[in-house]
Amino acid sequence: MNVLERWTVDFYDFTTPPPVTEDPRLPDLGNLHTRAALNGARHGTPVILSPSGRPDTRINLFFREGRMATSQPGTWRRYAYTLVVWLDFLDAISTTWDRATMRDVEAFKDWRITDSRNEERVKATSFDTDRAGLNSFYAWANSRFGITNPVATVRVGDEAPTRQAYSRGRRDPLRPAGSTSRQVKWLLRDALEQWRDIGLRGYGFDGLRRPGHRAGFNEDRDAAFVDGLYGTGLRLREWASILDVELPASGSERMGTAWLAAKCIKGGRDGRTYWIPRRVLQSVEGYLDPLEGSRTEVIRRAQQQGRYERLHGVRIVTSHNPRTRQVYLASAHGSQPVALDDLSPDDRRLLFRRTSHGLEPLWVWLSVNGLPKKPHSWEDTFDAANRRIAEAWLRKADPERRLNEAEREQVRRECPLWMTPHMCRHFVSA
Repeated sequence: MNVLERWTVDFYDFTTPPPVTEDPRLPDLGNLHTRAALNGARHGTPVILSPSGRPDTRINLFFREGRMATSQPGTWRRYAYTLVVWLDFLDAISTTWDRATMRDVEAFKDWRITDSRNEERVKATSFDTDRAGLNSFYAWANSRFGITNPVATVRVGDEAPTRQAYSRGRRDPLRPAGSTSRQVKWLLRDALEQWRDIGLRGYGFDGLRRPGHRAGFNEDRDAAFVDGLYGTGLRLREWASILDVELPASGSERMGTAWLAAKCIKGGRDGRTYWIPRRVLQSVEGYLDPLEGSRTEVIRRAQQQGRYERLHGVRIVTSHNPRTRQVYLASAHGSQPVALDDLSPDDRRLLFRRTSHGLEPLWVWLSVNGLPKKPHSWEDTFDAANRRIAEAWLRKADPERRLNEAEREQVRRECPLWMTPHMCRHFVSA
């Protein structure tokens, strides 16, 4: 679908100062973050803009009231990107979201999954995210504005069909045939290690490093992250949000234990203990190593460039009590104890300690610029690794580059080795 202008989405980031502008009228409107909060925005709330650059206030209201207002930022991101893709599609077929019909949704499904003109087709299971997001949005729009929900369900009026209904053979007509509620992809350790080595460490399918490959700043970080995601069975957001004070030291035991904070668990009200294999702890310790690990290097560079000092809303940790699972934050009246269970991922990204070199983050996983890597950005890391593996598969299948581009793309699509973060939670020991 070729369009010169598209719908776009951005997300409120209350941890950074509002952007600088030369428009002399804007200061009269007051602080941007304060006004956004008064209008129901939270850190991470989406703002969707039309191709003209103006928002449709009804669409953005979806994320600011009712059930969606209390959802997690990860849910906002998934639904916001679904809406942007849907709105672009509707523009291409010359209609609007408040006049869309069931036929339009069926055409959208066909375009997303099977239309050869779409170079960004998705798998049937991925379309389930679109289906769920659109149904939630239109169910809300129906109750709020009286707009007809065009998303087909089991029958008109069923906003949330039960599992028992499906078991009686009443299938959701919009659910793709290749998508089942029990579809789970299993991953053997050998496959995980091959994916990690080829996608993240520069190896080929022959088990050898590619000539001229240079390890980047992220290699030990990415390998340790994937090892941990697979070894602990945690969700991506959970493993991506840990602090260095929460990790046990690797010892002689085969498995170590750590505490997963309540605010990092999907829908969790209480924290829980989880197990970390010794080899995972050793891999993470290699990344954290002050002499040889890449984490210290990116921290020093960020300190020299003053990045941490410019962050908005930083909280300084003065000490940590592992027995009570509390950190003490500097305040005007001394140190204030805060339970680790009460710190969300966004809170944790702002936790720093003072060292002889300057501020240093407690967040374990850092970007190349030294700033805490946001959990959702790991999806990009997995996508990039899958692309590298597909290219390695192509080199193996067509070493003399005799295939044309269409044939080469087909070979890439047929690559049997790929992985998503969620697959790391379903594994078979080998």
